[in-house]
Parts: sequence; structure tokens; C-alpha cells
Amino acid sequence: MGPVLVVVGGLPATGKSTVAAALARRIRAPYLRVDRIEHAVVSWTALTQPLGPVGYAVAHGLAADQLGLGLDVVVECVNPSAITRDAWVATAEGARSAIAEVELVCSDPVEHRRRATTRRSDVDGLVKPTWSEIGARDHEPWERPHLVLDTATTVVETAVDRLTELVAQLRR
Repeated sequence: MGPVLVVVGGLPATGKSTVAAALARRIRAPYLRVDRIEHAVVSWTALTQPLGPVGYAVAHGLAADQLGLGLDVVVECVNPSAITRDAWVATAEGARSAIAEVELVCSDPVEHRRRATTRRSDVDGLVKPTWSEIGARDHEPWERPHLVLDTATTVVETAVDRLTELVAQLRR
């Protein structure tokens, strides 16, 4: 039984941070949030947004370290392309860990927009993308099987239950 890397991806305002943090609390795993990493890099260096792969690179290194210690890891990021998704698979393989690839969607555009326009940042100084910026993002369709959870129809507790069950299955 090795550790499991859980990668929670999806567009902004789909509930990624809420679900990923709740899962990390439930399974008592480190929680890595790429936007928090990127915000720290910008806050502490002369670098500015967009950072490109910097936040993801740091998250991969931290995830590999934690997996190497035998800990499950929950990562939350947009994970918008095959390149970013394949890199998480490589991180899990390099650590001899299982991976749970999860995509959160919000199938109700009115609800998605409401979330995007009313949410507050829980990170001081982190500016959340606007509704128009979310709509303009490149987000490639997935090319391989993965778990899709629709947060317009699935409450946080149910999503966390499903992910907890998936982690347990991957450990068998």
C-alpha cells in the first residue's frame, strides 16, 4: 500500500479549493494549492504573473517529497492541459504512488457565474479571476478516464465521500 496523489483540477469557481481542503482534512494529507504557491512566489520575488510553470514546478517537487515520505497528497490546481495532467502522472509514477485525477465542473452557468462574482479570496492579496477571465481560459478536454464531479449537483460532503472512497480503492 503506497501513498496516493489526488489532483483536483477544473476551472476557477468550480469548488476546487473547498473540496480539496475538505478532503485533505478528512484523510489527513498535505494540501498543495498552486495558486497559493504562485502568490507566494510573486509576493517574495521580483517575478510577476503570469508565472508560467513556476507554481506547478514547486508543487511537483513538494508533492514528490511528501509522497516519498509515504504520505498521501492532495493538490489543487486548474490543471488545464494534457501537459500539466501528464506531469502529475509522472510525479506519481516517480514516487511509486497511485494517482486519482479529478476534474470539478459546474454545469450550471448561472451558478458558476454567481460563484465567480461573489467569492472572496481566502489568501490576502490574491486576486481571483473575473468571470470573463474564467471564460477566456484555455482548458483542454481530458483524453483519458478520470473522475468528474459536478459541483452544481454534488454537495461538498458527497464529493469528499467519493474521493475518500477512491483513495481507499487505490490503496488496495
